[in-house]
Amino acid sequence: MAKILIHDEYVKSPDKLIKLCPFNAIEYMDSKLSINSGCKMCKLCVKQAPEIFEFVEAQIRGIHKEEWKGVAVYMDHVEGNIHPVSFELIGKARALAEKINHPVHAVLMGSHMEHAAEQILKYGVDEVFLYDDVALENFRIEPYAACFEDYILAHKPSIVLVGGTTIGRSLAPRLAARFRTGLTADCTFLDVQENTDLDQIRPAFGGNIMAHIHTPNHRPQFATVRYKIFDAPEMIKTPFGKITKCTLDQSLLKSQIDVLEVHAKEKSESIEDAEVIVVVGSAFKKKEDLNMAFKLADLLDARVASTRPLIEKGWMDAKLQIGLSGRTVRPKLIITCGVSGSVQFVAGMKGADQIMAINIDKEASIFNTAHYAIVGDIYEVLPKLIERIENERA
Repeated sequence: MAKILIHDEYVKSPDKLIKLCPFNAIEYMDSKLSINSGCKMCKLCVKQAPEIFEFVEAQIRGIHKEEWKGVAVYMDHVEGNIHPVSFELIGKARALAEKINHPVHAVLMGSHMEHAAEQILKYGVDEVFLYDDVALENFRIEPYAACFEDYILAHKPSIVLVGGTTIGRSLAPRLAARFRTGLTADCTFLDVQENTDLDQIRPAFGGNIMAHIHTPNHRPQFATVRYKIFDAPEMIKTPFGKITKCTLDQSLLKSQIDVLEVHAKEKSESIEDAEVIVVVGSAFKKKEDLNMAFKLADLLDARVASTRPLIEKGWMDAKLQIGLSGRTVRPKLIITCGVSGSVQFVAGMKGADQIMAINIDKEASIFNTAHYAIVGDIYEVLPKLIERIENERA
């Protein structure tokens, strides 16, 4: 790991040196300077006081990339029902694998999962590695991680893609830590170089920048992706892949967690699955005024979603938030009402087929993304739009 060394013999004014760090990572204790865990490796201290602070590069570990072959997708499921994000990742895995001539693998764990494995083959994977055991009936992190580790050790995939679900976000970090490799969470773009290095892009610093991350000296390369970021592939009529059944010693399938009962979560319609969405923004002055958006949504058989400011006011449920800290959606039509169009919000909805924006500010950022723009006050535009739809239907 890279680190910053301090040459104490040259320290004369520790108070001035402490102020060099904007993150308060430089401390003076027991007559010595030290770097604490707040260090961001920005190297400002090295630039301003090179005679005292020295940046030491980490020793690069060599790796034989040709030994690692394959793009693997973890198949997330609940009681055998595969989560749609896993099929989306198969589509992306196929695109990546074609560029580097690697096979596409699906890794499936559970109990009585033969039918699910056959369904996965229809999405064009080369091989499904099936861990089927009664001990895997319910997700428990230790046995699931043991199965995934067994697959990686045996088949050495170059890239591993995991859905950004509750289970995926628990499993992927544990595996990445076991293999001492990198993990990029919530990727919005993935590509692969000829040398099999994975290009991973994700929003950072609250969405203000897009970080480009790659892991050239470690394998496998782990990435998690949220639902609705990529498109699921079309099912093929004649599957060409095969199912490989894998077994693991029963001692590795033991867990410190005992599942006593399973309570099915009450189903609710998610904005992620909506084909038409009306989004309310900070231009609404009162909570009661949101009724305009709900009326428009009723006419269009749409769902109402929200931006972060209205969530923080308590006007809308957090499950209805679109953006980096909310949900990612890809509807056929999205209508934004009084939404400015911050980077964080746009990242969660830019995949919509058609985007219609209503904003009083003609310079609003949302107009850079919208296919159709209406410059006007929502308190004037929405009633007219509702009236127009009602009249045409009448």
